[in-house]
Parts: sequence; C-alpha cells; structure tokens
Amino acid sequence: MTPKVHRAAPPFLQIAEHFRVQIKEGERQQDSKLPSIADIAREWGVATATAAKAIKQLQEEGYVRSTSQGTFVDLGRKLTSGSDRLQMLRATGSGFRAGETVEILSAGLVAAPAHVAEGLKISEGDQVVQRRRVYRDDGGVVAVSTSWLTADLASAAPELLEVGPLPKMTFGLIEDRTGRRVVRRRDAVAMHPVPEDIAEVLGTEAGTHALTMTNLYWDDNGEPTEYARDFLGAGRELSAEYPMD
Repeated sequence: MTPKVHRAAPPFLQIAEHFRVQIKEGERQQDSKLPSIADIAREWGVATATAAKAIKQLQEEGYVRSTSQGTFVDLGRKLTSGSDRLQMLRATGSGFRAGETVEILSAGLVAAPAHVAEGLKISEGDQVVQRRRVYRDDGGVVAVSTSWLTADLASAAPELLEVGPLPKMTFGLIEDRTGRRVVRRRDAVAMHPVPEDIAEVLGTEAGTHALTMTNLYWDDNGEPTEYARDFLGAGRELSAEYPMD
C-alpha cells in the first residue's frame, strides 16, 4: 500500500484532545473549571466559534458539562466500563460512579490460566493474585470483574490478598507501593461463556455467552501490571463516540 501524508486534525479537535488528555491523566480534576471560550480562543489563536466547537466536542464525548457559570469536568456519565475506572480515580479520587457500589467476592493466589499467563508474560500455572468483585447500581449488576496480577506484587501490597476494598483500587495501590504508574492499556470486547462461579452472581446459566471487556495494563517501563476481565450484567452495553471529521 502506498503511504499517504495525513493532514493535521482540525483545530477544534486538537484543542479538544488537549483537554481530553489532561482530564484522563488527572491534571484536571472532577468539577474543576476549564478556561472560558474567550480565553481558549485567545490562548490558541483561533476564533471563538472554533473554541466553542472544541468544548461542544468534549460535551458530546461526556468529559465536561457546561452551565451559566462555565464549563466543568464531569466524568459521571462518561465512565461506564471497568477500564475507565483508572481515569475516574485520577480525576476524582474515586473509581465509582454516583450510586454505584462494589462487593469484593474473593481474593487470593491461584494458578494462572493460559490467557492470563500470556497477558502478564509469565508461564501458565504460575501463581498470580486474583481479585474478584461485583459492581452494582440502581439497575442491578453492572459487571462482575476479575483482576489478575503477578504474585510479586502481593509482597509489596499484601492487601491484594485480603477480601476487602482497596483504598485506591489496584491501580493506585500498586503505584503507591512500587512506583509503577499505569500509562497504557489495551481493551478487547468479546462474547465469552460465563464461568460457573460467575453465573450465579450474574443471574444467568453457566456456559451462556455474555458480553465481556478484557483489559491489559502496562506501566511506564512497558511491563504488564494487571490483566482483567469484566462480565457485563444483563442489559449493559459498551459504547464510544468518535469524531469523523
């Protein structure tokens, strides 16, 4: 295939991406105020209409809300999948949406299944930390989420083996204890048969196929830190919006 030179993204998308990255990385916290449209236009050297279009883009993607007082970071409606909880944790200090609760179902050392071993770059059967929890809201079960981490992390953070909530979820705890900050993730959406030990929590039959999201996280040294798979509750969906211009 003949390579092609790609044009730079339109100015409003560049501005939107600038603020989007700041929000995702926690540089702009939940409910913090963004610069005014006039200030954005002046700083970026664009028309106010362009700055307003950038803010509208962020609104449509669910990153901000606008009121008569200005534009504010608002991730309450945006973050609906397990992998997005890291962004919420950094931006708000909490990995949960309003009205959402979590119950830790189990925690301990287990033998790594093949798909987990491949993701964490270890051998099948090696000991790994496994943590399982269920997220619920007013609509019932949001997801049953299972995380696997290499066993050495339990030495730095023994709380990982306790059946109870972590102060900063796995992401924050690992970063605090080891300095390994998550900087990249891969998401995979697929249908998988529900294991017997998860079926009861989901209220379905074992072997029934359910929508899942599998996530792999890497630290700033390029090493995997966590492998996770969420089985979504009945009626839940995964969605994303992307600009086409």
